[in-house]
Amino acid sequence: MLLRHEIRQRIEEGEERLSPYAARSRLSRGRTRPEEPCPVRSAFQRDRDRIIHCKSFRRLMHKTQVFIAPLGDHYVTRLTHTHQVSQIARTIARALNLNEDLAEAIALGHDLGHPPFGHAGEEALDQLSAVGFRHNEQSLRVVEVLENEGQGLNLTWEVRDGIVKHSKPRAGILSGEGMVAATLEGQICKVADAIAYINHDLDDAIRAGIIGGDDVPAEVKRLLGTSHRERINTLVCDIIDSSWAATGSAGEGGVPTVAMSPPIEGVADVLRDFLFRRVYCHQALEARNEDARRVLRALYRHYRDNPDAPELKYRPPEADAERAVLDYISGMTDRYAWDTYRRIHPGLEVSQL
Repeated sequence: MLLRHEIRQRIEEGEERLSPYAARSRLSRGRTRPEEPCPVRSAFQRDRDRIIHCKSFRRLMHKTQVFIAPLGDHYVTRLTHTHQVSQIARTIARALNLNEDLAEAIALGHDLGHPPFGHAGEEALDQLSAVGFRHNEQSLRVVEVLENEGQGLNLTWEVRDGIVKHSKPRAGILSGEGMVAATLEGQICKVADAIAYINHDLDDAIRAGIIGGDDVPAEVKRLLGTSHRERINTLVCDIIDSSWAATGSAGEGGVPTVAMSPPIEGVADVLRDFLFRRVYCHQALEARNEDARRVLRALYRHYRDNPDAPELKYRPPEADAERAVLDYISGMTDRYAWDTYRRIHPGLEVSQL
C-alpha cells in the first residue's frame, strides 16, 4: 500500500537529532538480503517487530531463567527477563540520546537461542557437543537461519552484532573480556542484561527461601539499596552519569563507552559473585539442575543415534546431523523437553539415567 505521508523518512529525520555517537537506521550496514524499506517503520523498528512475532520469542515464556519449573507464578522466566532487559536498555539509551529502537531490538532478541533449563541446559549441551554450544551464538543462528522456515529474520547487521556480543564472561559485569558490540546501543544491552538478572535472580532466591534478606552483603544494601526498585534505579542512574559522554554534549574527545563509576561497578560485581556462591550453586538448585542435565543428555543421545527421526526432518542445508540435534533441542521449552524425555523413556525416572 502506498502512503501519502513519508512516515519512515520522518522517523529517520528524527534520528538526526540523536547523539553523534548513536546508530542511525538509514546508515545501517544493511541486511543479508536487500529489501524494500518499510513505509512506516525504520529498519531497527522493523527488526524489533520481526523478533516479537517470531516463534522463538513466544517459546521464551516457557523457558527457565534460574528456577526450573517453579511452583509459584511470580518467578522470572526467560521471557520476563527479556522484557526487563529491554526496558532497562531503552531507558539508558533514551537518557543518553542514543537509538532506543536499536537497543530495544537487540534486547528482545538476545536470548532467542537459549536452550531449556537455563544455564544448566547450556552447560549440558556445551559439554555434550564436540563443536560446543553458546546461547549467544545460537541466538544469532536463530535469527539468521532457523526462523521463518529456514529463511531467518533477515535482520540488520547492527542488531545481529548486538545479539551475538551480549554475553558476558564469568569475570565482571563490565569486564574487558569477551566480545564488545560495535554500537553503543549493543553495549547498553550487554550491561542491561546484567542489571536485570542480578536483581531479579536475587528476588527469586529470597522468594524461594534459598537466602534471606539479611544474607545480602551489607555493602550492596548500602550502595545499591534494599529493594528491587532502589537497586535498579541506582545502577541505571550511575550508568547514565558515567556514560554521559555518549550524548555528545560533554565536549570530550575520543569514542565514548558505556561505563559505571568504580564504586557502583565494584558493588555490582560483589552482588553478582554473591549470587554465584550462594544461589546458582545452591544444593537445592543443583539437584534440579542435574535432573535437567540428565534429560538433555538423554535427548541428545537419542537424536544423535536416530538422525532420521521425524522431528529432525527439517534441517538447514548447511547443517550436519550434530548441528540439527543442537538446533532441535535448544529450541525446546522446558515442558516440551520433559515431555519428550518421558515419551522416549516411559517409566524411567531421571535419576536412573
